[in-house]
Amino acid sequence: MNFSKQLINPVFKLIADAGHDRDTYLVGGFVRDLILKRPSKDIDVVCVGSGIALAKAVARQLGDKVRVTVYKNFGTAMLKHNGMEIEFVGARKESYRSDSRKPIVENGTLEEDQHRRDFTINALAISLNEGDFGELIDPFDGLSDLKKKIIRTPLDPALTFSDDPLRMMRAIRFASQLNFDIEPDTFEAIINHKERISIVSQERVTDELNKIILSSKPSYGFKLLFHSGLLSIIFPEMVELQGVENIEGKGHKDNFYHTLQVLDGVAQKSNDLWLRWAAILHDIAKPATKRFDPAVGWTFHGHEDRGAKMVPGIFRKLKLPLHEDMKKVQRLVKLHLRPIALVNDQVTDSALRRLLFEAGDYMDDLMILCKADVTSKNMDKVKKYINNFYKVERKLKDVEARDQIKNFQPPVDGEEIMKYFNIGPGKEVGLIKEEIKEAILDGKIKNNYQEALELMKELGKKFGLIK
Repeated sequence: MNFSKQLINPVFKLIADAGHDRDTYLVGGFVRDLILKRPSKDIDVVCVGSGIALAKAVARQLGDKVRVTVYKNFGTAMLKHNGMEIEFVGARKESYRSDSRKPIVENGTLEEDQHRRDFTINALAISLNEGDFGELIDPFDGLSDLKKKIIRTPLDPALTFSDDPLRMMRAIRFASQLNFDIEPDTFEAIINHKERISIVSQERVTDELNKIILSSKPSYGFKLLFHSGLLSIIFPEMVELQGVENIEGKGHKDNFYHTLQVLDGVAQKSNDLWLRWAAILHDIAKPATKRFDPAVGWTFHGHEDRGAKMVPGIFRKLKLPLHEDMKKVQRLVKLHLRPIALVNDQVTDSALRRLLFEAGDYMDDLMILCKADVTSKNMDKVKKYINNFYKVERKLKDVEARDQIKNFQPPVDGEEIMKYFNIGPGKEVGLIKEEIKEAILDGKIKNNYQEALELMKELGKKFGLIK
């Protein structure tokens, strides 16, 4: 099969010309995505010989402005051109020790390079050589697997996963991204070798996990992680959500599968990784807070607060960022029950103002999470809850338009308080700022400078700052 008609970008002919003295091929994900008609801006080029030398030759043809980034430790080089990242590497063969996923790498042929690839659909190559330009080289029948939508290893899957256990995560990631099945023997090998994942760095595991989370239907990837046993190793807190307990004929929902429904619901509305993480963690403390009350059945009181407190520890363990992204997830977990409590017609503007203030820039994300959290099988009940959320949104918009509460800072700041009362930093300054903030949230004063200034003067008398 020849793909020369699909290689219309001039850069392919340029690479072919630069590599005229060595065998040169397109390989891996770019070839796979070309056949699947998926957009791809990452191009992998393999040549027999020095990939670094080829990259430099291509850069010379592209012009002086093109820079080559060389990774000597890996024997690879990369350049950027017209929004594409092109990586060059010499064909290699690999061998592994049992205690490491870092291979012993030696120069090799294209055939040996294809043998080291993780899956048949990633072992495809297209020739850039003059005699057979565009010809597909498919030693493991990867084209057939693409048509059948199957993830399969080129060699014995037990050897493939034992050598490089990260490939188990990659198998599930590709299945989730492409909506493919994992071939039975390949999946059984994942089950049998799941413990080997412990030799892989947490950063690499989490990178694959995030790619699964960002797939169009992430629940599929999580189900594969769960049934393979990998999830219990890499993220046991999530596995603890699974299962239903019944006492006196009363059971609760399976919070693992509920969480996956919420995750898919959020994924339909947003590509934000951290909003999706909030969906994953919104009920994470339910196992720790589960209680049975004969009068009402199962309760999970305070799971939102307990869950918010668990977020930093989970992020730290998974080597996820601990700054604004983590704080966003933490706040969404903490607030995910608040909007539904504001449905009542008698709810006060003060309660609405407080939610707006606490949610800040995350208000829209919070409402996406809350709507996705409605997963009842009773569609009339779901419709009722969703309509209630729309009511809450209208109320919140009205209050925000009137009072400008979201992310507000008290109109009178600490500097002005100290200057007015001629005092230095101290607890009185913080107390005055807090009381002004509370007065605005409670609606006792408007969110403007003049009313805040007058209250500041009154508070000065209260705290003995004015005789």
